[in-house]
Amino acid sequence: MKVIYEEASSQARMATMQLDKGEAVHVLHPNQIVAFQGRPEQREDSFMKLPSMFRKKRLIQCLMKGPAQFMLGLPEGYSLAVVPLEDEDDLLFEFRHVLFYTEGVTFTTHLQSVKNTVITQDLVKMQFHGPGSLGLLTAGPLFHMALDEKLPLYVDVSCLVAYPRQAKLRLCVYGNTLASQHMNYHWEITGQGHVLMQPCKPDPKLDEHMKSDGLLRRIAREVLPFGGVFIK
Repeated sequence: MKVIYEEASSQARMATMQLDKGEAVHVLHPNQIVAFQGRPEQREDSFMKLPSMFRKKRLIQCLMKGPAQFMLGLPEGYSLAVVPLEDEDDLLFEFRHVLFYTEGVTFTTHLQSVKNTVITQDLVKMQFHGPGSLGLLTAGPLFHMALDEKLPLYVDVSCLVAYPRQAKLRLCVYGNTLASQHMNYHWEITGQGHVLMQPCKPDPKLDEHMKSDGLLRRIAREVLPFGGVFIK
């Protein structure tokens, strides 16, 4: 699989996915596919499993098979990062950031504590297993930062995209009294490995899949023919 990034403007970008014969990609946001070059039967849409429907706020996912190419439209202000996965990878991801994953990649869920769920509004984290690749949609470019077992790393809860499964996390604020009273919650992280971060806090107005929507409206828009055109 080859990904070609194209600047559409100063803030919005497009990405072209080129698939060779035998390659396939699962796209979790089919509405972001703006162009496709290949045979019609190389695209197969299917209903997501129920847990994924609620986590992604979508009903349908798409399987694209090669040889073919298709273009993904990226929401204004967002970036696409392709992360390679190996069998031994132990990173836990925010599922809402996942735009696509290649055929052969599997994933398992890990429940958060009640306290962390209430604060972050996210019940589970997803661990993906390779070999393969994961496409992440983030508010700005994706950055890596190494962890230390003793010196904690503090990351805004809105900016953390992935972290090692064995890392120790604690929700907190830090700094002096004035700083701690006026900051968002942060993850205090120690351990081995590295974390993935987005440099900006996501604005839900920029991208429809980042904001809540009524279940009935989503069903009508995604299931009915031309529902995405007439139902806003």
